[in-house]
Amino acid sequence: MEEPTFDAESFLKHLTRKPGIYRMRDADDRVLYVGKARNLKSRVSSYFRAAGLATKTMAMVAKIHRIEITVVQSETEALLLEQSLIKAERPPYNILLRDDKSYPYIHISTQAQYPRLSFHRGEKSRQGKYFGPFPSSGAVRASLNILQKLFMIRNCEESYFKNRSRPCLQHQIKRCSAPCVEMIDPEAYGEDVELAMMFLDGKSDAVLKQIKAKMDQASENLAFEKAARYRDQIKQLRKVQERQYVHGAAGDVDIFGYAESGGQSCVQGVFVRGGRVLGQRTYYHKNDLSLDAGAYLEAFLSQYYFASQAREVPKSILVAERSEETELLEQALEKRAGRTVKISGKVRGQRARWLAMANDNAVLNLRTHLADKSQVLARFQNLQDVLNLEAMPDRLECFDISHTMGEATVASCVVFNENGPLSSEYRRFNIEGIVGGDDYAAMEQALRRRYTRLIKGESPLPDLLVIDGGLGQVRRAISVLEGLQVEGVKILGIAKGPDRVVGMERFFLGTEEIVIDGRSEAGHLLQHIRDEAHRFAITGHRQRRSMQRKKSELEQIPGVGPKRRRQLLLYFGSPAGIRGAGAEELAKVPGISHKVAQDIYAALH
Repeated sequence: MEEPTFDAESFLKHLTRKPGIYRMRDADDRVLYVGKARNLKSRVSSYFRAAGLATKTMAMVAKIHRIEITVVQSETEALLLEQSLIKAERPPYNILLRDDKSYPYIHISTQAQYPRLSFHRGEKSRQGKYFGPFPSSGAVRASLNILQKLFMIRNCEESYFKNRSRPCLQHQIKRCSAPCVEMIDPEAYGEDVELAMMFLDGKSDAVLKQIKAKMDQASENLAFEKAARYRDQIKQLRKVQERQYVHGAAGDVDIFGYAESGGQSCVQGVFVRGGRVLGQRTYYHKNDLSLDAGAYLEAFLSQYYFASQAREVPKSILVAERSEETELLEQALEKRAGRTVKISGKVRGQRARWLAMANDNAVLNLRTHLADKSQVLARFQNLQDVLNLEAMPDRLECFDISHTMGEATVASCVVFNENGPLSSEYRRFNIEGIVGGDDYAAMEQALRRRYTRLIKGESPLPDLLVIDGGLGQVRRAISVLEGLQVEGVKILGIAKGPDRVVGMERFFLGTEEIVIDGRSEAGHLLQHIRDEAHRFAITGHRQRRSMQRKKSELEQIPGVGPKRRRQLLLYFGSPAGIRGAGAEELAKVPGISHKVAQDIYAALH
């Protein structure tokens, strides 16, 4: 440990007892830590006591070269100044939340005759109504999917909408009522938009009541098709309520669970608005000063709610544990929100069960995070910086094509999030109906099949689509997504370098070529996901090629028609099982004589 260079005794002798901020600096004048205190002398003195300090705290104290003091008028002012300085200085021993720059919203262009439903991030410069902010882009897309299922509101761009002559795929899969070709009148469409906005405001019971009234009216008018549509809406809405609405929830609640292990802390946030769960988010940080749960959460919440004015403050916040400073944080949040804000640590009944759920998820997520030695989260964060994305991507998908001289073409899709590969969501596509070796057509078919399923709600849309291919493949991917009206998905192409040398790849973000250092965390992540897509594609290709070749061997044996091939496959389970059987065993299959068995064995061997 370094020898202390700071004369603590002399400094503390003249230190004030007023509230304020202290900044600890090292020998290079870099800020190590920013803290607040209601009593500066008492708080700063605690770092220099003879015993009782955590090892990590002692390590920080050993680096202190000088301490700067800023006296303020109140404890609340101290808290606000602390968060401002943490954001500006980003000290290594403070809890630092990444600034997402902006938060995602749902936008409805209410000024239009046929309003559009869309994903929005950034400045609220467009006319219309905004709903949010949501905790993540995934939460927005999940809500958009629900709204389209329930109310069939269009999501297409104005240029696309104005130039339609017939309904698009969205109408065919019952996600849009096709106002572009006047299959619904403006008044009826406007009613659907109004119901959607009520739903987003958390008034689902009122929405149900209105739809039920419409269903009863349609039945009385003998408009049974319309009544059936309202009935289906009611069923879907009730399913959504069962899945997304929290039992006993009233108003808005943020719930924060906590877990700590091995110097790493995990905060699990669950966000409820109008009784509806908007989404969840997991935050990981190093607990460099070995703070207890209460102190850590107080520091986290200060950063969380004051890092951006866009962050909404609910009336009720549930935390795993309160600290001595939590009351001060409440006062500061009340001042910002202009109303009462309650931070509760000890709760009963349903709220206790919510908090227990958040704590359990924090424990499980931290365990997974610590088990991942590659630290995928850090790589995702670096990818955000390298690609200059407004927020860290929640979900990545990568596609690759594998074949042998055009034979048995297979496309793979692998999925990653901040915890690493999601192998349960991997998919393969057997490519049919194309000229052998046409990788462009193969990629187009795979993307079209995949994203047609996603817009139907099979899985969430990714934030970033990675294509193992150059500019031509990227342009083909852009065309597919535009045709399916998929929005908000960035496309990154990776073209192989000369002689396929690792580290010599070319990268295309959309149609613009960019530079990514292959040795960076982002470069390692992209290499990992591309290698995984290649492995998954080639494995599927080899399996398909093997099955096709073995199948053709059976087809070429005289006397073995479709019926006998079916019996063989039923008996042995696979072509490999047939190949591994002897002539005597083959003869045991119903419909296979000893002579035919001998012929099959001879042909296969």
